Amino acid sequence: MAFYNKVKWVLGILMVFVLIVATNLIDRNNFLRVKDSVVTIYEDRLVVNDLIFEMSIAMQEKELAAIKADTVFFLSENNKINEDLQNFILKYEQTKLTAKEVKVFNEFKQNFEKVKVAERDFIASKFDNVKGLENELLKVKKNLYQLSKIQLIEGGRQMSISKKAIDTVELFTQLEIYILIFLAIVIQIIVIYQPKKE
Repeated sequence: MAFYNKVKWVLGILMVFVLIVATNLIDRNNFLRVKDSVVTIYEDRLVVNDLIFEMSIAMQEKELAAIKADTVFFLSENNKINEDLQNFILKYEQTKLTAKEVKVFNEFKQNFEKVKVAERDFIASKFDNVKGLENELLKVKKNLYQLSKIQLIEGGRQMSISKKAIDTVELFTQLEIYILIFLAIVIQIIVIYQPKKE
């Protein structure tokens, strides 16, 4: 009967070890969530924030040139800036976008096309009618501002996901330590304990 009791204890301990393996798998899953979150913060938020910054600078150059009616800018530099902006848009499209971000980004692209039309109209008016171009540039700047705010919100959300995953890992690690200490004591008792023979 003593052998049977020891087998029960060993099976009980094996079940606890299986529990520990399961918690390790959960830890692994949480570490993957942290890793994905960090990658997302860099690739889909910081890189995009830099693209938004570059596009904002380009739009400010356009706005300044429009206010000054800078013919040299619109006849020589503007096409290059439009090409750069198109490249920034292509890079932006390769990142993961949230539903709200898709909506604002599509609006931005439509407004950017309207800016190009307004620029052609501005040039055709011999740099006289700037109001239409200024209005379209204002819409694009508003879109860029909204996209920038989305990056901040999403970056915060990803940080929150990382923090929750790290907190979960810490909790399970402490539980594992307590369980292992308990198991070590139980194993010692099972191995050392010798029942009295009657």
